[in-house]
Amino acid sequence: MNFEDTQIGLDQFTKKDVKIEIEELRKKIEYYSKLYYDEDNSPITDYEYDMMMNKLKALEKENPEFITKDSPTQKVGGKARDDFEKVTHEVPLLSLQDVFSYEELYEFDKRIKQTGDTFYCVETKIDGLSCALKYENGILVQGATRGDGMVGEDVTENVKTIKSIPQKLKEPLNITVRGEVFISKEDFDKLNEEREVLGQPLFANARNAAAGSLRQLDPKITAQRSLDIYIFNVQKTENKNWNSHIEELNYLANLGFNVVPFRKLCKNIDEAVNAVTEIGENREELGFGIDGAVIKVDDLKLREKLGTTFKVPRWAVAYKYPPERKETIVKDIICQVGRTGAITPMAILEPVKVAGSTISKTTLHNEDFIKGKDLMIGDHVIIQKQGDVIPEVVDVLKEKRTGQEIKFEMPKVCPVCGADAVREEGESAIRCTGIECPAKALRNIVHFASDSGMDIEGLGYKIVEQLIEKNLISNIADIYDLKLEDIASLKKNGKKFAQNLINAINDSKNRDLSNLISAFGIRHVGNKLAKTLSRKYETLDNLMNADIEKLTSENDIGEVIADSIYTFFREEQTIDLINRLKDAGVNTKSLKEKSTDNRFENMTFVLTGALSKYSREQASEIIENFGGKTSSSVSKKTTYVLAGEDAGSKLIKAQNLGVTIISEQEFEDMIK
Repeated sequence: MNFEDTQIGLDQFTKKDVKIEIEELRKKIEYYSKLYYDEDNSPITDYEYDMMMNKLKALEKENPEFITKDSPTQKVGGKARDDFEKVTHEVPLLSLQDVFSYEELYEFDKRIKQTGDTFYCVETKIDGLSCALKYENGILVQGATRGDGMVGEDVTENVKTIKSIPQKLKEPLNITVRGEVFISKEDFDKLNEEREVLGQPLFANARNAAAGSLRQLDPKITAQRSLDIYIFNVQKTENKNWNSHIEELNYLANLGFNVVPFRKLCKNIDEAVNAVTEIGENREELGFGIDGAVIKVDDLKLREKLGTTFKVPRWAVAYKYPPERKETIVKDIICQVGRTGAITPMAILEPVKVAGSTISKTTLHNEDFIKGKDLMIGDHVIIQKQGDVIPEVVDVLKEKRTGQEIKFEMPKVCPVCGADAVREEGESAIRCTGIECPAKALRNIVHFASDSGMDIEGLGYKIVEQLIEKNLISNIADIYDLKLEDIASLKKNGKKFAQNLINAINDSKNRDLSNLISAFGIRHVGNKLAKTLSRKYETLDNLMNADIEKLTSENDIGEVIADSIYTFFREEQTIDLINRLKDAGVNTKSLKEKSTDNRFENMTFVLTGALSKYSREQASEIIENFGGKTSSSVSKKTTYVLAGEDAGSKLIKAQNLGVTIISEQEFEDMIK
């Protein structure tokens, strides 16, 4: 084989490797794009995503023979969900070309000048969900998400709940505008605090919160999320001939729109770069999140000449701020207790300025994070903060250790209340077990009063929050000490509300023992198990006196759950709370008559499909009253599958396993 043959073989080998790398990058980008655009979820930072996309673009540019129509570089991210009516945009909602350096901004300017001279308009790039608003004769008739740029989702009823979107304009125009729906930093923090208390999954960032809120099937949920919008473009209008972009934005503001607040007209690219720098330096002071700055050609006629590609306009780019890294020292590690009882280690840092803000502390997440980085008190570390993302320790500089560093150990007791702190198998968090822990007060009280607990109507998150702020309650037992005048003080003319709430609190004293067990919020104990425990033990005292062996043998529960129940009832805080509840007259006995008919003893039922005469809960209660059990999954141990209309995969699995399937009529015959 001569040299030329060898070189050809090497080139083919290299091309093959490049093709594999391109395909792998596409798969990753498609995966993260689907999560970001379609599921409002983002497990990686924008910067990490941008770097993957940049690498793919570079590889495709060097190897154009590998470019395909379905490559992420050749299409706009996202698609319309099937849950919503589809909207075809009259004017496509294009994405923007990203740039990551000032050099690229100057290159953009050179390309523009080949067609003509212009001023630039620089704006903040809001981190939210793009949306088009259509008005006919000045009346809002349609709101639609971007989707894939060509087809979006009809979210008209949802956008009508956003207070900053005018339902009627000051002029009877036919106009379509584009804006970014977002949630402010303050409202985002409040939303996640409330979700944490209610035991709901937290939003990863404000963008996900805004997108998830706008794409709710129930507009009432959207209305509760404090969404806002900034308008940044006219998509289509009639009988209006503006000369510049800044002119049309000012006009939109006069019409009543909430227009993007930072918009600066720049005479040249140098001024535009300075404006981008200004946004970057001051972004911490903004009340909303941004993921960059947008530089647009201001001359609208020049925009027409420049045109667009199928994906992006040629007259605008988005500058993405790179993550900034700084070295500092971990002076101490302290622990904070969250509202669910999770104990989170926090690094106290030598103050350092990163991405426009002074950082003096940051979360270390959990015990595994500290061990994984081998982090010690006194270590020199690198912290990173990209845009509005919370700062994080990304590296430990072990080569700078002096031997004076101190190893950190997670606490064995809660630093707030002194109750046992436990880490259960399969979990990363260490949690406080104290039911009267002040750090958990809001969460515990809200759960206690909820539908799944003591069902105290009117005692929801907002009211509990006010009662705690006014020092009227600090734990569950305090609910039963509330007076009419205490509650009336929360609202203007609140006497009627207060009386209704007092009545609801008094009614809750007569709930079944199962409600009380569920209301305690014992780890792993939900409504179903609470009913089983109530039926088995009949009184709270009997349950409190049960040891782990008895709990596991009598209730078909594992050691982890049994240990959780046993530990809970031996905490001093729990005993004190129960004594106070008894003194207040709260029922601690099962109100259900114990059935002597155990016809379903040692039987397990699985319910699937829609029953015509019973709800799932009613059917389950009947089975349990006859000594049987219900399960959510089919296995070989299942005795019967009760199948209603439109039974799905559980029915198929039962057929495959040979489990007996019964109809609703057969079930009725069995319980007569």
